[in-house]
Amino acid sequence: MKVGIIGASFAQAAYLPALRHVIGAEVVAMASARMDNARSAALQFQVPNAYDDWEKMLASHEFDLVCIATPTFLHEPQTLAAIAAGAHVLCEKPTAMDTGEAARMLAAAEAAGRVHMIDHELRFNPNRARIAELISEGSLGEIRHVNISNIGKSWADPGGRPKGDWWSLAEKGGGRLGANGSHQVDLLRWWLGEVAWVSGAAPVMVPDRLDPGTGEHWTATADDAAFFTAEMASGAVAQVFMSGVAAHDMGNATRIFGSQGTITLSNDDEKLLFAPKGEDLQDITVTDPNADLPGVNAGIWNVSVVALMQELVSAIRDKRKPSRGATFADGLANQTVLDAVRISGTERRWVRPEEILAGS
Repeated sequence: MKVGIIGASFAQAAYLPALRHVIGAEVVAMASARMDNARSAALQFQVPNAYDDWEKMLASHEFDLVCIATPTFLHEPQTLAAIAAGAHVLCEKPTAMDTGEAARMLAAAEAAGRVHMIDHELRFNPNRARIAELISEGSLGEIRHVNISNIGKSWADPGGRPKGDWWSLAEKGGGRLGANGSHQVDLLRWWLGEVAWVSGAAPVMVPDRLDPGTGEHWTATADDAAFFTAEMASGAVAQVFMSGVAAHDMGNATRIFGSQGTITLSNDDEKLLFAPKGEDLQDITVTDPNADLPGVNAGIWNVSVVALMQELVSAIRDKRKPSRGATFADGLANQTVLDAVRISGTERRWVRPEEILAGS
């Protein structure tokens, strides 16, 4: 199975190590905006072809699968081009710049009969899969509310990010809501079903920035904090708070409260704790066997990609839809929630994601 990769950074950390553990997958080419990055990754992983022009790469090879790990504003054009070239597609999150783009990506993949996935790799993490099982089997009873916080300091220093950093530019699809919020929305939908109402905002708290190399002043336009309350169709209420501008790293914590039990999960130590009603929290942590595979980088983001790639390639080989993971349909649904948060913050009101989808 011939694989092409667009984007070198996360690909080098996660995609390429994972694909070494996928039987029959051969990465034949990769592209990056900078040729030195493409060549460095290609050399490290014995990829025979490197490009600084993704369109030239697509035109030069016949791919079974194209994996896209680029800034958000490139997701739609690269996905549509890969599909037009006959490839199945894995695209990074967030899905797109807006619901309209996400809808076009899904429509194109479905019309061409292509297998499609969004890289929400946490669906392949054993602890988060265990949460889905506990909820599905009723061990928590009726889910009443969920609290998720992700607080760090990586964007707090005004002089800590270079001018032109795409993660800090709204016009390129940067910001905490897309970077982390897309994962949180996908987990909530996977565990609890669809989102009915959203209220929230995605502000820029430290817009005035200083390039650490040149000392030049510049303005960040993408959110460095984001928060929202989601009323799920099931009746559960989820509150999510994310910040990259705190003075200290406080990590990512998830707490799920049901009528018959409670779950907590911390990204710091990946400890999954569960307590049935009337009992104390107990450690039910599940280890990921893929963490011990040679060459796979540490961390849930890198390790979880292994199982994702194995399922994706298997689905392509068997000519079926993925039985696990987030498809472009999930990516579209997630995108409507992200768009709803932004609309809510601008217009100061509750928003229905389904209204955004209907108007796309």
